[in-house]
Amino acid sequence: MENLWSDRDAAAMTARYRAEGVGPDLALRVYTTRLLGGDPRLVQHGGGNTSVKTVLPDLAGAPVAAMCVKGSGWDMAEIEPAGLPAMRLDAVRPLAALDALSDEDMVNAQRLSLLDSAAPNPSVEALLHAFLPHKFIDHTHARAALALTGRPGGAERAAELYGGRAAVVPYVMPGFALARRALAAHEANPEAEGLILVKHGIFAFGDSAEEAYGRMIALVTLAEERVARARRTVAPAPRRPPAARAADVAPILRGLAAERAGGDARRWILDWRNGPDVMAHVDGADLDRKARAGPVTPDHAIRTKGWPLVAPAPRPGALDAFRAAAAGEFARYADDYRAYFARHDGRRGPPKTPLDPVPRVILVPGLGLFGLGESAAEARIAADLAETAARVIADAEALDRFESIGEDDLFDVEYWSLEQAKLGKAAEPPLARRVVVVTGGAGTIGRAAAAAFAAAGAEVAALDLAGADSVPGAALGVECDVTDAAAVRAAFDRVCEAFGGVDVVVSNAGAAWEGRIGEVDDAVLRRSFELNFFAHQTVARNAVRVMRAQGTGGVLLFNASKQAVNPGRGFGPYGLPKAATLFLSRQYALEYGGDGIRSNAVNADRVRGGMLTDPLIARRAAARGVGADDYMAGNLLGREVTAADVAQAFVHLALARGTTGALATVDGGNLAAAPR
Repeated sequence: MENLWSDRDAAAMTARYRAEGVGPDLALRVYTTRLLGGDPRLVQHGGGNTSVKTVLPDLAGAPVAAMCVKGSGWDMAEIEPAGLPAMRLDAVRPLAALDALSDEDMVNAQRLSLLDSAAPNPSVEALLHAFLPHKFIDHTHARAALALTGRPGGAERAAELYGGRAAVVPYVMPGFALARRALAAHEANPEAEGLILVKHGIFAFGDSAEEAYGRMIALVTLAEERVARARRTVAPAPRRPPAARAADVAPILRGLAAERAGGDARRWILDWRNGPDVMAHVDGADLDRKARAGPVTPDHAIRTKGWPLVAPAPRPGALDAFRAAAAGEFARYADDYRAYFARHDGRRGPPKTPLDPVPRVILVPGLGLFGLGESAAEARIAADLAETAARVIADAEALDRFESIGEDDLFDVEYWSLEQAKLGKAAEPPLARRVVVVTGGAGTIGRAAAAAFAAAGAEVAALDLAGADSVPGAALGVECDVTDAAAVRAAFDRVCEAFGGVDVVVSNAGAAWEGRIGEVDDAVLRRSFELNFFAHQTVARNAVRVMRAQGTGGVLLFNASKQAVNPGRGFGPYGLPKAATLFLSRQYALEYGGDGIRSNAVNADRVRGGMLTDPLIARRAAARGVGADDYMAGNLLGREVTAADVAQAFVHLALARGTTGALATVDGGNLAAAPR
């Protein structure tokens, strides 16, 4: 590993935080914490922790011996001083004399020691940092260290590699017991530069931030070099027959996962990976054994469960067979998970609340892996950790054979009382776990729709000719000409690869052409029909294809415009295809209601930032002497209608579980445009 310490950068950060009233100890602690957290070979997604022992003033201004340690919920890569809450050392160090301390009492003691009662909870490993005497302490889950110890005899092999340079600590679950064990290891090896925690991670100590960081890099490098020597002898994975496309497989897996979790209300977001390490893992020998071996570090179990689901290899043209075989694997996984829970529940401590029997990682031979989560962020974390596991397992297998913690220890981590206490405490947004596609996403109404659906908890993909990658609220932007059938298919494939499927489509893209219907050029009329009708059909057809593959229903939403029911003079080229689109919406409601797919339309008019911004409509309004404000206020409510109002109508229809084939009017009141 490369030592990234820079005297210039360290001095700059010290100066920056000095101006904010932060001392040099804490400033340098932030600096090296970010260096560690920014390298995924060391730390991922909130893992690891760091600390510094210093002197701080209490409320009365008296100096207090304190320790600033990473707080719960903070990511080392982006940490700020506020993410390192200060604890009174004299309040926690005496706890080392206790024989036992429950997790709940430990958390309480740590909170009572805080100098600021509003600070975040200190890390669950804060007592380990407090009990050790060193000024700066760093902890990571370095891949190389996990590979070194994640095998039979890993403790002995680590001792051979490090000698007295690092003390080796057998696996103990994080918390008070580990803090006591680490202290004993230090007292037996007072000259050690760090600790190797078997199947868990690595600690490094120092009198300065630079020394602790440098020791961490050096200790990890030794493990990396040991693994690298062994990896040269590993044969490459065999080539498999071509697999079906991820865009076709993901919706099937997503639907099966929802079915296992309770159906429509428990959908999942998927994140697909197919990098070289992943493919070597899923296509390698003994995949079933490696998959059931357990997590590479116990911390991952909370995010990924104890083991992934191994799906059958999907073959092109045989997706029905894949679905049937994968359904069997999901059922088997659920049975195994329930049996695992039954074996261990109540073994130590009170009964637990069972978690859902849905995997958080799916391995697909020939295709890669999928991370599953309640949001795109959680799915990405699961996929990142699964990629790390693939690399660590490969490294451990190069050295010997990968071996995780035992099932008893795995259950204790996954069903940790501190994690159980969080269950059911956070209410989900109304459209959480939903994937929403908005066409015309870079337009005024499209941008408002993307923002509204994102605010309701959905993962949003915006499609447009240009600017889709900068739509506020959209997690994914795809450049797409909706009048090009191949481009629309490719865009939906991209969404399925990114999120696993589609739940709601806002078919919003459109433009207004004008002309007296008996005089307009046929080419104009055809262009209007291509965008204002056929594009809606192409988008809806692709959405239905994905929704039916998922088997969990879905929602089609069309921007029909008031022209669909109340044609205006000179707007036949625009109104005719819009009227056809309204009936298209109802045809989808009629034909796919049995699949749980609802189809509704919005009749919008007189919208600020909406169609009046179209130069043709604006020109025509000006010719009649109607200004923008006059046009917008010309409704029964006498109130301006905005793109946000239209967006809320789309959200409402997405949530209206008992409504399909409907047309919602958003125009401030115009009875001539109301459906009869």
